Amino acid sequence: MKVKAYGKVNLSLDIVGKREDGYHFLEMIMQTIDLYDVINVVKIPSGIEIKCNKNYVPTDRRNIAYRAAELFLETFKIKNGVRIEIEKNIPVAAGLAGGSTDGAAVIKAMNNLFNVNVPKEKLAAIGVTIGADIPFCIYGGTALIKGIGEEVTPLKRFQNHILVLVKPNFGVSTKEVYGSIDIKKIHKHPNTKALIQAIEREDEKFISRNMKNVLENVTLNKHRVLKDIKREMMKMGAEGSLMSGSGPTVFGIFDNMLEAQKCYDAMKKNFNEVYITRTI
Repeated sequence: MKVKAYGKVNLSLDIVGKREDGYHFLEMIMQTIDLYDVINVVKIPSGIEIKCNKNYVPTDRRNIAYRAAELFLETFKIKNGVRIEIEKNIPVAAGLAGGSTDGAAVIKAMNNLFNVNVPKEKLAAIGVTIGADIPFCIYGGTALIKGIGEEVTPLKRFQNHILVLVKPNFGVSTKEVYGSIDIKKIHKHPNTKALIQAIEREDEKFISRNMKNVLENVTLNKHRVLKDIKREMMKMGAEGSLMSGSGPTVFGIFDNMLEAQKCYDAMKKNFNEVYITRTI
């Protein structure tokens, strides 16, 4: 069974508290984008096998797709196994949920492949135990996310808006970024309510100008090149620019394809991983 595993960007990311176990309480707006991996899940007699077109992607339990398959088989007491083929297009360690979306795609594919047919709510509850972004990736579209990622409230779709993504040639550890953030030093928070209202009225300009990600406080200060990318995007006509997740991918929202293409061409001179995509 072949499925598309779509990436995401954050239109906002806020930290609103911290649990005793160190996990942060989040409030964020996530958006699916038309940049995707292709996942093929095939039933085999037993075990879990993973193949990937990129040799730097692990094919054992370090891969969240492996753990997703393992969890699904255990939860629903399935005796068969699966072979998972991953065509990787989303950059890794990029803040685009590249691993989580593969895990979510495996869970959704196996739900159909083995005729388990449980609703999305249950799949999301299973998935959050191995990845905070998995519940959103199971739902997709545009959504308000709360808690540690398990509370997903679908919003009106902010679809068909042009994005340019730039992922510099380094990755970022989500765990390290969250470990470095000091909640008391976050002075500017996103106005999540106002952003949701802007999504309702399809106000691209307001959203573009009021996007905020509090994790920029950490990642942008460690990697100054990200500030340069944001600044250049704005110079080249982006209505707004933001880092996605814990980074390091930066995206800009453009209101026409001509300016987006010019930005893409300029960024391609300095960075290998640059993409033009759309919200879906």
